[in-house]
Amino acid sequence: MTKLADLPRAETDSLGTVQIPAGAAWGTQTQRAIENFPITGVAINHYPEVVVALAQVKAACARTNAELGGLPPKKAQVISKVCDEIIAGQHHEHFAVDLMQGGAGTSTNMNANEVIANIALAHMGRSFGDYVALHPNDDVNCSQSTNDVYPTAIRLATLAKTRPLVAAMTGLVAAFRSKAEELNDVIKVGRTQLQDAVPMSLGDEFRGFATTIAEDIDRIVELAKLLTEVNLGGTAIGTRINTPKGYSERAVAHLSAISGQDLSPASDLIEASSDLGAFVMFSSALKRVAIKLSKISNDLRLLSSGPRAGIGEIILPAVQAGSSIMPGKVNPVIPEVVNQICFQAIGNDLVVTVAAEAGQLQLNAMEPVIFYKIMETMTTLTNGMDILTERCVIGIEADRTRCAELLNGSLVLATTLVPLMGYEAATKLAKYAQAEGLTLRDAGAAQGVPNSLFDEIA
Repeated sequence: MTKLADLPRAETDSLGTVQIPAGAAWGTQTQRAIENFPITGVAINHYPEVVVALAQVKAACARTNAELGGLPPKKAQVISKVCDEIIAGQHHEHFAVDLMQGGAGTSTNMNANEVIANIALAHMGRSFGDYVALHPNDDVNCSQSTNDVYPTAIRLATLAKTRPLVAAMTGLVAAFRSKAEELNDVIKVGRTQLQDAVPMSLGDEFRGFATTIAEDIDRIVELAKLLTEVNLGGTAIGTRINTPKGYSERAVAHLSAISGQDLSPASDLIEASSDLGAFVMFSSALKRVAIKLSKISNDLRLLSSGPRAGIGEIILPAVQAGSSIMPGKVNPVIPEVVNQICFQAIGNDLVVTVAAEAGQLQLNAMEPVIFYKIMETMTTLTNGMDILTERCVIGIEADRTRCAELLNGSLVLATTLVPLMGYEAATKLAKYAQAEGLTLRDAGAAQGVPNSLFDEIA
């Protein structure tokens, strides 16, 4: 027998009646958004950081409204209680709107408003949809607009996502540095433009990888600070309409305490409501990390190429079979997947750039795709660096025999002869060795160069 609780419920808004699935804590605007935007299949709860950030914003606003007389204390308390539950990880399944949506984030904001209202109603002993007792717009969204809630929440979510990104970068740097110490004594051929250049240590090569990533940790941390300036309290376009005096400053102070982030109200709320320059800068820093990481992955693939017909100076951990037809083949799959992650990040930065440019007048309606692409980039870069560290870099070994073979068979030591015999003489010797297929030392013997000269550079 079907129970009443198992049946869909009907809710009515200005556009008509909507059927809400049984047990769903959302309301009409969320349901319409679910039906209107089946775009990516990625709901906002795919990124718990944004669900938590929305609850943090709503809790800060409820407390501020209670202090300034915008909400009765009992309503503010039950709203805050539900927000605390969401922050603790409860009720996230009800945040079901697709990340990609029209409306400048209105569907996301209303998803939060409706879920918080309905869960609060349940705490009050009332049924979902009994909005006379507590209303999504009038109460949960009191003194707010999507146009200040959504930008504030996505900034908070991005800041939260920065922590694991920086941790992944730090771990990768540590792995490269450790590997550099391990391989300090391995002398090999250094190359420029894919041509033999000068001798170097394999340890120095890996130390360079570490420095390349390490210097961007500070850049990411610095640029993340741009996201700590928020427009909460500006409401629709930054004019503070429908907010009591002092609301913005007090709400941001509450939000700082709740989130643990050192936030500040934007000095110009109108500008802050439409300008997304902070996201452009931050996305650009992510792209910079991706470019560097991809270059390193290219190098790891080249250095490990072979195992017998390539460079083959390093051996990557074998993590899976490389072919369905070629026996024994092992591919550099971890650097390969990191390359692909980086290509995606570079493309996502272009999306952020054009979306930020697409703002018009007092609002940028393209914020959802900006947030979506930044979160996607941060997630995949974080996961990619963790995997690169754990399943590749830590287990890399040097093929010491191959490094010595290539070094001794190359002409790179000719450069170190320049201070001893001059550029022209060293060039002549190198060309002779190349033409005759000799080592540099053997060519020197044939040309009458003292063997002691080679002992000085060995």
